[in-house]
Amino acid sequence: MKRAYPTFIAPCDGDYLVYVPDMDIYTEGNSVTDAIEMARDAIGLKGIDFEDDGKTIPEASDYESAVVKAKEDTEDFDYTCGILTMVDVDFVEYRRRNDNRMVRRNVTLPNWLNAEADRLHLNVSRVLQEALADKVEQMR
Repeated sequence: MKRAYPTFIAPCDGDYLVYVPDMDIYTEGNSVTDAIEMARDAIGLKGIDFEDDGKTIPEASDYESAVVKAKEDTEDFDYTCGILTMVDVDFVEYRRRNDNRMVRRNVTLPNWLNAEADRLHLNVSRVLQEALADKVEQMR
């Protein structure tokens, strides 16, 4: 699932402050490019948190709604003085790249196959991971 969110990027004291109103995210970067990357990362992380908590990832608003939200939140800094751009995130791809926790699975192998793997000094977990990754990619 890929979405693009309106994102404000405003210069401030040599850095670039970032505000993503739809996700209520604040971050910063040391350049415009870095600010966009930081925004994409923050959106991806927040999206994963929403999913893990069983919540729906917010829909992206249009530019006009984003400006209204940003103007409501100008107590500390007026993000509308910067640029307004769209930052896209593929939440499925983001999770795949960033959720690398290992889980234990029991696998049943024929004895002869296990013996051959041992004889060849194969890391069965690694071979299984590679085979599953290939299979998943083929089925997409």
